[in-house]
Amino acid sequence: MNQEFLDLATERIAIEAGGIQAVAGVFDEATDEIVALLYGCSGKVFVTGSGTSGTIARRMAHLFSVSGTPSVYMQPSDALHGTMGALVEGDVLIAISKGGGSDEINDLCARAKERGVKIVALTSERGSVLASLADHVQIFEVGDQVDPGNLIAMGSTLMHAVWGDCLAVALMRMRGYTWSEVVFTHPLGAVGKMGELPDAMGTLSAPRSGQ
Repeated sequence: MNQEFLDLATERIAIEAGGIQAVAGVFDEATDEIVALLYGCSGKVFVTGSGTSGTIARRMAHLFSVSGTPSVYMQPSDALHGTMGALVEGDVLIAISKGGGSDEINDLCARAKERGVKIVALTSERGSVLASLADHVQIFEVGDQVDPGNLIAMGSTLMHAVWGDCLAVALMRMRGYTWSEVVFTHPLGAVGKMGELPDAMGTLSAPRSGQ
């Protein structure tokens, strides 16, 4: 094994793992509000992002749907060519942008807000345009070199991914969404062929009215 590569890989893993661990410190009152919003959403949850954030947005929407929170990925540039017509009052749009300055995402959010859609921003810049457009803002403090050169979106997008995973599992428990329901909507692959389902996951309290 090439020791130079192994040292580099070990360092990279440690840095990115530290970024993921830091997500525990992200959760705050804004998170409570976001969870309550998603739990009470009468429409669909849409997730958007560009570049690597778009990949994470697609993943987040998929896992929300798998675990009982109906969600769809919306590609922001396509949305501005008409797809945003799917957005209606009662929907929620989660927008992922580390810098909060992507024109296509901000334009989409501004127009979605005019249609009565609630906007949730995942960003590292509290003073960004995206943050100013959002109804709820989750701020991610990204440590030095979590993204290589503090430029290439690697560790920061993993932080957004694990944040979404935490909310997906929490909402699943709050809804009492069962493993049999998961398998019903996931009939293909190894999951659909499972002969025995996992034990019950347990429940979480739903947000209090007005929370």
